[in-house]
Amino acid sequence: MSRKPQQQSDAFLQCSNCKKILFSIEFEQNLRVCPHCGHHHRLSAAKRIEITCDPGSFEELDHDLRSVDPLMFPDYADKLKTAEDKTEAFDSVVTGRAKIEEQAISLAVADFNFMGGSMGSVAGEKITRTLERAAEERIPAVIFCASGGARMQEGLLSLMQMGKTTAAAALCSEAGVPYISIFTDPTMAGVLASYASIADVILAEPKALVGFAGARVSKQAGVSKVPDDFQSAEYVLNHGMIDRIVPRKELRGVLSNLVSILGGKLHAGTRES
Repeated sequence: MSRKPQQQSDAFLQCSNCKKILFSIEFEQNLRVCPHCGHHHRLSAAKRIEITCDPGSFEELDHDLRSVDPLMFPDYADKLKTAEDKTEAFDSVVTGRAKIEEQAISLAVADFNFMGGSMGSVAGEKITRTLERAAEERIPAVIFCASGGARMQEGLLSLMQMGKTTAAAALCSEAGVPYISIFTDPTMAGVLASYASIADVILAEPKALVGFAGARVSKQAGVSKVPDDFQSAEYVLNHGMIDRIVPRKELRGVLSNLVSILGGKLHAGTRES
């Protein structure tokens, strides 16, 4: 008798934005976008890779990198273990090689489910390797951003990743390799202030939270009067920070076109040289 209520509850869910009840199957088929209000719910790294890359083309790299506890921060080891069990990953970023419409890319995908997508030493290293790999192999770099910022449990080691990842992005620029970043909900703080914002092309999902300081921090700093759409993808688009807002259903096609155009120029330049 206990199984039936569980089956019934699994068949429906509530949109976190408009609060309407949705059929779970239809919700997943719609790529976790609410059909009523259009709210883009967060995706796991695995789901993001599934809907973005050619089937079977993703080759995960750097999987075994794991964070240590350099500061012996209270409960950090336990939080890492809980996040690992929840996501079946060792950190907040999954990286590797993949293809989009048969076009090779160096890919990194952040997962907000792992400690809020926070950037510690391992996440920074994996982003750095993704960009370095792109520059070395002369293939486009594609990074999906989703983070609350630097991981406080690693102190200065986490903040060092801002400079480290930015330097890696410069390698792509020097090599003439295209770098595309996608802001998903949320893209905040140290991640926004480093590698996320210096890509050649910056896309965002609709209504994604984008900003440096969160609402509570801003309020503490005395910032109280802001536009209704402040720290949203739409706001930063209107102020020239990103290039385009792309609904999730269109994102694979847009990325395919960008990789084809920019990657095609890359290969053409190689042939000319």
